[in-house]
Amino acid sequence: MVVGVLALQGSFNEHIAALKRLGVKGIEIRKPEQLQNVTSLIIPGGESTTMAKLAEYHNLFPALREFVQMGKPVWGTCAGLIFLADKAIGQKTGGQELVGGLDCTVHRNFFGSQLQSFEAELSIPEMAAQEGGPPSFRGVFIRAPAILDVGPGVEVLAEIPVSFDKASCSDRASQDQEESTGSGKKVIVAVRQGNLLATAFHPELTADSRWHAYFLKMASETGEGALCCVSTSVEDPSFFQQAKNDLPIFQ
Repeated sequence: MVVGVLALQGSFNEHIAALKRLGVKGIEIRKPEQLQNVTSLIIPGGESTTMAKLAEYHNLFPALREFVQMGKPVWGTCAGLIFLADKAIGQKTGGQELVGGLDCTVHRNFFGSQLQSFEAELSIPEMAAQEGGPPSFRGVFIRAPAILDVGPGVEVLAEIPVSFDKASCSDRASQDQEESTGSGKKVIVAVRQGNLLATAFHPELTADSRWHAYFLKMASETGEGALCCVSTSVEDPSFFQQAKNDLPIFQ
């Protein structure tokens, strides 16, 4: 199996390193024709507006949309989540082009600026049931988006409680969030819809490789590549203790 990683900007090297730890080759994708050489794709985190401008410059959007529409597995992390969303709010003036395909509304920079980056423990029971390890995952959120609502075909994999005074949003966006999240005041930060996986956080910046293993098994399930053995099951529980990133703890 060969996994493509969109390498216009952002944390593509970290994704390639995470794939390598699982024995899978990741290759950098910068041109439309390179997508013909891969069976699945990761769109990494980065500055979404910059990534969109570079994708437009290289005429990548038509090829990326076709890749998604063909049912090939695609995983978007942080900015990659914004790329995959059918609708994004909170964008810069003029907005940005989207790949689409994921039936959800995303708020860009929901949690604020770079200074509001944080780590949080996420409950991931379904992921743990499939990939093993503890029932939580320490998510790294860097100038992160959030998913405000999803369509009926979207499976929610992780949520995070929020208080709206901590979210840097416009008044209108705050109203949308309150309507979407209800009295529980939670926002969605990880979803799956068929061949699409999306996370608002950065699994590639941790030592916990379960999200990458999960995505590789998605590729195997869709028949887009033979997957011999991808496992994160280890006897030493310290494997799942992520390296510290010197970010505040979100409470």
